[in-house]
Amino acid sequence: MRYIVGLDEVGRGPLAGPVVVAAALIMQNVKIKDKKLGIPRDSKKLTPKQREDWVRYFENNPKIFYAVAQVSPRVIDKINISAAANLAAWRAYGRLIKKSKIHPSSNYERASKIKNVGVFLDGGLYLKKKGFYPGAKTIIKGDQKIPAISIASIIAKVYRDDLMNKMAKKHPGYGFEIHKGYGTKAHYSALRKLGPSEIHRLTFLGKKHKITKS
Repeated sequence: MRYIVGLDEVGRGPLAGPVVVAAALIMQNVKIKDKKLGIPRDSKKLTPKQREDWVRYFENNPKIFYAVAQVSPRVIDKINISAAANLAAWRAYGRLIKKSKIHPSSNYERASKIKNVGVFLDGGLYLKKKGFYPGAKTIIKGDQKIPAISIASIIAKVYRDDLMNKMAKKHPGYGFEIHKGYGTKAHYSALRKLGPSEIHRLTFLGKKHKITKS
């Protein structure tokens, strides 16, 4: 094994916005460490500023490759959140393979047969398309155990938070810039007042609180 790929998702539980998966690649023996930041950790254990500092570090480190993919609320409503997260994982992995150029094939399903890459996903994520990806392993609390997954966790979190901040400007009144689409009391209060926006997951609303699109 020469390369390690880690994948993690953000946005499985929110009432609004996409689910986002990041895929990160590092060489097996490379240690990712910064004098100021330390080592990458689960994004939930970092402050927003620490996560942003890490992303800048990743962007400027030639030994790290990453790619991001998202699946929209409408697709989540159509195929369910688990399938949507796994679809985003396939897309992120495919983009990473092409971007890193570790395999000459532009078809990432053929590239899935390469033997010098270990693929690890955080618990709940799977690489499957016409069967399971050979050799990919799902690790419970992987973002606390596998550095490449920790990197992916941070990248996905920063990417989705930035996206929801933009959505807050496009859809004012819901407070997306604060709760990022999660089901807070303020969010439900805004939903009862405004109704769902075009980025809300209607299946989540109807199932839990019977808030429907007007």
